[in-house]
Amino acid sequence: MDGATLDALREALRGPVVGPRDPEYDETRAIYNAMIDRRPAAFARCLDAADVMRTVTFAREQDLELAVRGGGHSGPGLCLVDGALTLDLSLMRWVRVDPVTRTAQVGGGSLLGDLDHAGHGFGLATPAGIMSTTGAGGLTLGGGHGYLTRRYGLTADNLIGADVVLADGTFVTVSEDERPDLFWALRGGGGNFGVVTSFTYRLHPVDTVGVAVTVWPVASTREVLDWYRTFLPGAPRDVYGFFALLSVPPGPPFPEEIHGRKVCGVVWCRTGAPERLDELSSAVSEPAPPLFHFAAPMPYPALQAMFDGLIPAGLQWYWRGDFFDRIADGAIDVHLKYGENLPTPLSTMHLYPVDGAAHDVAPADTAWAYRDAVWSGVIAGIDPDPANAALIREWAVDYWNALHPFSMGGAYVNFVGADEGPDRVRATYRDHHDRLREIKRRYDPDNFLHANQNIPPAA
Repeated sequence: MDGATLDALREALRGPVVGPRDPEYDETRAIYNAMIDRRPAAFARCLDAADVMRTVTFAREQDLELAVRGGGHSGPGLCLVDGALTLDLSLMRWVRVDPVTRTAQVGGGSLLGDLDHAGHGFGLATPAGIMSTTGAGGLTLGGGHGYLTRRYGLTADNLIGADVVLADGTFVTVSEDERPDLFWALRGGGGNFGVVTSFTYRLHPVDTVGVAVTVWPVASTREVLDWYRTFLPGAPRDVYGFFALLSVPPGPPFPEEIHGRKVCGVVWCRTGAPERLDELSSAVSEPAPPLFHFAAPMPYPALQAMFDGLIPAGLQWYWRGDFFDRIADGAIDVHLKYGENLPTPLSTMHLYPVDGAAHDVAPADTAWAYRDAVWSGVIAGIDPDPANAALIREWAVDYWNALHPFSMGGAYVNFVGADEGPDRVRATYRDHHDRLREIKRRYDPDNFLHANQNIPPAA
């Protein structure tokens, strides 16, 4: 973009426009995953829906490629494209809670921590992730799961409306009653169908929750997973626990003698009866004696922020995911092998439960195509040092290649890498893919919004 084009964009918007010669450019282009180092032509930092409409229209008129950034938490960095214009929603961080209707309207650039904080003032929350720094928009559009999923469903199951700027620059409101085809596609179809300037969620009574963390020696992975694969699906819906392979972080609540040790573990959340954490304390001894077990009541936003300091923005990341309807014996062998060989202290693997209330929604009701999945898995190579980027990528890819044969074939779209190709996107949407392509043709026939896990319009 030349100077005249930048000036024209600045005149069109209320929000600031940041170009490569501006002193804040490098700070603006930094996203959560520091492995992504791209140089967009400019950032249109929109303040409201009118700015978004003008930016989309401007990009079309100037024949500019467009990418969209909400929270900037995209692992493959889809919000940044070299030489393109990034429509940046990060200044649109606001939440309005209605405690009477138990709903929250959330700006398109808001983080989960914004929603958690605003809802907690009224003792309300909605299922959304496990980290407060995640962008609400990208998480929701991919479907979204988190600590409350077994009890209250996916994030997308709790979306009841959205304001959207379409690929032609027009503004629409969507819900079950208004443009229901587009509303269906937004609930899991990613950023293919428009720029969402606000989301409206259904909230649920959530205040103080019971939190527990249990870790066992990594050598006990086989026994723990054999127990976990039966215990968790059979537990009451108010019990959530994601399984992890990790190195023990060097800090509280973990005792110093196990810092840095490779372990397997479960992070627990009990929503309905936090005082019943003692039941978990006895259950976790069944597979093998734990190295450590911590349990305490905690405000829900504190649980959501528990890992923020451990894995802050600015680290090197490479991740891949898959859905699983069971944890096979062969898969347990793979987990043990790669858990014993974590390449860096922050590298990890998580299995997130997506059963319970998420199974109450019919497969055809939303774009999320894996209502029969029980776990959404992610393998994440993480390290602060760019020199280890190849190492963590190789470990994650090798792990995924060994584990994938035991999967259901597709993955949570937010865990799909940019380098995995269109076949992985098709596998993620199963037989919903053709319907999504038809909706894409209706709302974006030119595939203008393609800087995403792309669903091309039907021919």
